[in-house]
Formats: sequence, structure tokens, C-alpha cells
Amino acid sequence: MSKALIIETIKSNIEITGVEATRLAGEIIGALRDELVKEGRLALPEIGSLTARERAPRSGFNPRTQEKIKIKAGVGFKFRPSASMKTDALSGLKKAKRKAAKG
Repeated sequence: MSKALIIETIKSNIEITGVEATRLAGEIIGALRDELVKEGRLALPEIGSLTARERAPRSGFNPRTQEKIKIKAGVGFKFRPSASMKTDALSGLKKAKRKAAKG
């Protein structure tokens, strides 16, 4: 989903100007980002939850040279879809497969 899609959805459903819709979309995205940074978790009803997870430093290797390298500590994110999202996504996949099979 892009910011432009969010702006278009806001404009068409609320009937406000493009400038106002852009500002509102920016505020919504900023609030979601702030919540994730502050709490380390963001729950979106009927979609799922996004959780920030700290990754410890570890060792790896360069696949080209087989040389060992150190990978710095960082942050990773884990997404867990809601039960309704899983059900809807599965039914969407089944429909797409049937449509592709029909040709």
C-alpha cells in the first residue's frame, strides 16, 4: 500500500481537498510509526500486529569469498496476521488459482 493510495481513499470517502488528505495521511502514518517506536508493537485491527525485535550481533560469512564476517546488532520486525486476515488471504488465493485455471 502506498501513501498515494491512502490519500486517494481519504479523498474519495471524506470528500476533502488533496492537501488536507495528504496532511491527514501523513499524520496517520506518523502516529503509527510513533506507536511502533514507543511501544515496540503495533496492532492493526483485522490486519495483524507488527513487533520490533532486537537482534544480537552474530557471525556470518561472505558467500562469494567464504570469508567470516561479523554482523552488527540491529532491529528486525515480525508481522503476525490476524485470523480474519489469514482466512481472507487464503480465499483470495483460491479464487486467483481458479481464475488462472479457467484461462
